[in-house]
Amino acid sequence: MNFIIREASLEELLWVHEHIPEFPGKASLNFYEDRLRHRLYLALVAENQEGLLGFKVGYQSETPNTFYSWMGGVLPDFRKHGVADALAEYQEKWAREQGFKSVFFKTRNRFPAMICFGLSRGFKIIEVLPKGGVEDYRIVMGKDL
Repeated sequence: MNFIIREASLEELLWVHEHIPEFPGKASLNFYEDRLRHRLYLALVAENQEGLLGFKVGYQSETPNTFYSWMGGVLPDFRKHGVADALAEYQEKWAREQGFKSVFFKTRNRFPAMICFGLSRGFKIIEVLPKGGVEDYRIVMGKDL
């Protein structure tokens, strides 16, 4: 499958977000604006002739030299075609070029595919944060860049 990775507007992030079935509830533009305001961030989309396929957004964390890969997803029809890997590769390369030394993300026990994706990209589980039932426990994964 042919697609490109490019920097995205917050409106494009929101559009893809709203089409990811695993994200419950309704997001808003303010959801993204509030989180990214006054931060160094990178917002990406994957796109082909059919339109937007997926997104990834992250920002400088509170920890020096550490990039937080905050949110991302790929539309179900375009999964298993390398879209998530391409988005992650672009993000990690950009983060290295900006001087970041490590990257981390959080997922939940209920998303084993995301845990496997992180492990396949060299991430390690660095913390488990109990919250709600065991399915909602946060899994923090990180790696050096």
